[in-house]
Amino acid sequence: MSRDCLADRDNNPMNTKTTGIQPPSGADHGRLAYSVQETARLLGVCDKSIRRLILRGLLRPSRALRHILIPKDELQRFLRDTR
Repeated sequence: MSRDCLADRDNNPMNTKTTGIQPPSGADHGRLAYSVQETARLLGVCDKSIRRLILRGLLRPSRALRHILIPKDELQRFLRDTR
């Protein structure tokens, strides 16, 4: 893991390993997709890790808009299929 990723992970307020705080239930407020940064925060990794997963074809983003979005159902599929 790169030094940047480690710094992001350690400074991540949603990182339950360092803070013991769980994200609130229903925190997505009906969101259908997340940005790369939001996805990284949800998974407790750095943005670069999410971009690597996309490049490897393990996480399939929506490119319908100018910004890369990861659909919520794709994120759930990724977590379910990569156990």
